[in-house]
Amino acid sequence: MNTGDERLRVLLVIDRLRGGGAESFVVGLATNLPRDRVEVSVCVTRAKVSGVLVEMLDAAGIRHVALGRRSRWDLLRTRRLATLLRSGRFDIVHAHKFGSNVWGTVLGRACGIPVVIAQEHSWSYEGQPLRKWIDGRVVGRLATRFVAVSDADAARMVEQEKVPPDKVVVMPTAYVARPFTPTADLRSELGVDRETPLVGTAVILRHEKAIDVLLEAHARLLVSMPDAHLVIAGDGPIRAELEGYARELPLDGRVHFLGPRDDVDPILRSLDVAVLSSDFEGKPLFVFECMANRTPLVATAVGGLLELVRDGETGVLVPPRDPEALAGAVAGLLADREKGAKIAATAAEELGAFTIEAVADRFADLYEELADEAGLRR
Repeated sequence: MNTGDERLRVLLVIDRLRGGGAESFVVGLATNLPRDRVEVSVCVTRAKVSGVLVEMLDAAGIRHVALGRRSRWDLLRTRRLATLLRSGRFDIVHAHKFGSNVWGTVLGRACGIPVVIAQEHSWSYEGQPLRKWIDGRVVGRLATRFVAVSDADAARMVEQEKVPPDKVVVMPTAYVARPFTPTADLRSELGVDRETPLVGTAVILRHEKAIDVLLEAHARLLVSMPDAHLVIAGDGPIRAELEGYARELPLDGRVHFLGPRDDVDPILRSLDVAVLSSDFEGKPLFVFECMANRTPLVATAVGGLLELVRDGETGVLVPPRDPEALAGAVAGLLADREKGAKIAATAAEELGAFTIEAVADRFADLYEELADEAGLRR
């Protein structure tokens, strides 16, 4: 066990703290790393933000700084990161997501940081040849380790991006409980009664979440269950596009865009069925939140979801981009509430393997292992 003077000094780097799964994980990791082994700080490379995640850092006494980077190639703000790394305050840089992985590894090495870790939380590994080249030839070569959140992602890093296999390590994400659970009565908010079938999701509205497919599936569901309502919590760059598509279908007032919400837990407890319709995923926080709130889940059979969800036991899996299959799976759980309750209860029993405390300990072990390799701890 380390004494306080022997703690490893770790800087977690991420672009933003805006409430997505990766961002929530970074904050959960920062606030749960064992204090007797690790002294942690957080660097947000984009604009300073407020909100629940920042409040969590403040409540835990975690130092954090925002660089105010305005674009990917905002070199003036990137120099501030270099200055921070040259301060001699850090033994390890642990970067998260593509932009921070690039700058974290390049500047980390240039500034003499002994251990540099990059972590990719999820992406499709399709298209974007420049990104694949940068991941494989820049991040993969410069990083001490490149963390994947699933075996599927690790395999694609090696096979498609040509990341050296000895650099790749699989580490799980975790359930990060929200700091408070405000009371909310979603059905009253929507003006629907207790018997109304309620389906929903909570995601950042980006193309890869395939909310267009979920809207198409709900239009099909309404044929057999015309009283069903769909709720979509979250915001993002394609929200207006999705709202327009919902009007085109049309869904006759049966879909509700809630916008960004901090009360995801009570929203999930209000749902009869939760849905994750993504084209690709790592190991998303949303699945763990469904487990914690005992909400039966229908999800696409992609990426790390295949490692988290056992079809018919802890959730229902469907092919991606198949609104008919998605609608059928949701209808099946709405029609058989006993089956849904059993699936949700089984999933809840498995949440213990994904607690942030356990995962934070595993990362502390990784930090110490790499520090030993670098000769930091003798």
